[in-house]
Amino acid sequence: MLKSSFTRIICSYLTLRKKAMFEQIFKNIDDVLWKDAGCSSELDYVEQTSWILFLKYIDDLEKDKKTSAELAGKTYESIIAPDFQWSVWAAPKDKDGRIDHNKALSGDDLNDFVNMRLFPYFKKFKTDADSPDTIHYKIGEIFSELKNKIQSGYNLREVINLVDSLRFGSHAEKHEMSHLYEAKIQNMGNAGRNGGEYYTPRPLIKTVVKVVAPSIGDKIYDGAVGSAGFLCEAFEYLKSSRSLGTMDVDTLQKKTFYGKEKKSLAYIIGIMNMIFHGIDSPNIIHTNTLSENISDIQEKTATMSFWPIRLSEARRGSKFSRIFRSRQAKPRFCSFSIL
Repeated sequence: MLKSSFTRIICSYLTLRKKAMFEQIFKNIDDVLWKDAGCSSELDYVEQTSWILFLKYIDDLEKDKKTSAELAGKTYESIIAPDFQWSVWAAPKDKDGRIDHNKALSGDDLNDFVNMRLFPYFKKFKTDADSPDTIHYKIGEIFSELKNKIQSGYNLREVINLVDSLRFGSHAEKHEMSHLYEAKIQNMGNAGRNGGEYYTPRPLIKTVVKVVAPSIGDKIYDGAVGSAGFLCEAFEYLKSSRSLGTMDVDTLQKKTFYGKEKKSLAYIIGIMNMIFHGIDSPNIIHTNTLSENISDIQEKTATMSFWPIRLSEARRGSKFSRIFRSRQAKPRFCSFSIL
């Protein structure tokens, strides 16, 4: 029993230490971006951190898939060409595992590569993908909507070096990463005039999800995704609701979460937030839900929807309909109004 208690204490200590390290790295990245002429707000910090962080995450994900394939005696083919893999352009290593500064691009060379080769390469993923529900397509979507705003290639090199020190190998690391990313989104929301477009307080989200109490097999739809906090929280709720089988995991990944978002930055952040939480290919569409006929939604069955209330709209006294939950032919509607 004493040994078990000691093990728990050590695990808690390591978790807290890892969290502190992640937080410090994020703070250091913000400090670097604060110095750059191309980044002037918290929104820019999140946007620029996001695409770099995303490419590092994809690199670690590719490594995990390759290792799993090798253990199964199979061959894994990376979705990213060698020249554009993180370990080649962003963080080439020497024999001691440190970044090889003789090979690593910096300054104007790095910016030219990112702007003229890297972004155009990933943009093409959207047209080359077999279907919209693939990670290939989502990568293309992300890089079609974003651009590199970091003007100094030396600042960009600093940010890349910091991001490279992050690891997403274990479930605990991915979990911690997703929470810290949401903390950055919260800061962005607080900094913006219309912060509600990006962030809804997590205690409110958790309460709504618990009240709705979704179950595996329900379709969860958010007509104003923002940073996808509702969908991510619903995903976490369903994951812990019971022991998941292979079919349950497939259902959660492909047939449960749907959403739409009008704003480009919110749309991209929402996709990445869901990927960081473990949803490999989010079913999020870049469109304005309010331009659609509500009867088109009413005809769908087994739908649960969370619509985050946008503060700018709420101030004007707008009313928002929320489809809470229905296993019947027609969803039930509840109307909310903030005056």
